[in-house]
Amino acid sequence: MRVAIVENTKITHHGQVGVALHEVAALVDVYRPFRDGVLPEVGSFDALISFGGEQSALDDHLHPYLPRLGALMAESSAAGVAVLGICLGAQVFARGLGAQNHLGTAQEFGWCAITLQPAARLDPVLGTLPDQFDSFQWHSDTFTLATESVHLATSPVAGVQCFRHGRAGYGMQFHFEASCAVARDWARTFPALSEKMHPGWAQVLPQRERTQGAQADAHGLALARAWVKLI
Repeated sequence: MRVAIVENTKITHHGQVGVALHEVAALVDVYRPFRDGVLPEVGSFDALISFGGEQSALDDHLHPYLPRLGALMAESSAAGVAVLGICLGAQVFARGLGAQNHLGTAQEFGWCAITLQPAARLDPVLGTLPDQFDSFQWHSDTFTLATESVHLATSPVAGVQCFRHGRAGYGMQFHFEASCAVARDWARTFPALSEKMHPGWAQVLPQRERTQGAQADAHGLALARAWVKLI
C-alpha cells in the first residue's frame, strides 16, 4: 500500500502511526507543504495522513496550502479512501468538510482523559478502547462537528475529540501517535513552549509517564493498527 503523509511542521514524529505502517511494510511518500506548498495528487495514494503543526487551521496568509489540504482530505474520504488527521490535521480536515474552527478556546496539554461517545462502541477503530482513556494533547484550538460526520469521542475542554467521515476518514484532536518517547523528545526540543503550556512540565513528566503514559502508548498503538487495517 502507498501512504501519503503530510507533515505540517519541521519536527514531525510519526510515532505509533509510523510503527503500524512499518508493520505492514507500507510505502510512504512524505510531503512538507509548509515549505513548498506541494500536496499529493488525488488518486496517487491508498491512504492520506496529515499530522499536527504549530499553525492554526485558518492561517492561510502564512500557509496558503491549508484550504487545499482540507479539500483533498474531504474529497479522499468521500471516495472511501482511508484518511487520518491528527491535531492540526483533524482541524484542517474538519474545515474541509465545512465545520467551523475556533481558535484559542480549548487548551489541553499532556496526557488527558478522553471519553467515547455511544457511536464509538461499533466503530472499527475506537471500538476496542475503554469508555474513558488517556492520550496526549497539545492544542489550543478546536472545531465543530461537520454535517454527516459521526461524533466518536469528547473531553470537557474540546467537545469534538474524534470524528469519522465516510468509510475510513478520521479526525483525532488528540495525539494518539505520541508515545512516551515522543513526549520526552517534545519536552527536550520545546522546553519553553512546554513550560508555557504546563508550568513545571519537565519535573512532572517522569511521573506522568508511569501513571498515564504507558497505558496511553498501548491505546495509541491499538488505534494506529486499527486505522491501518482500513486501508
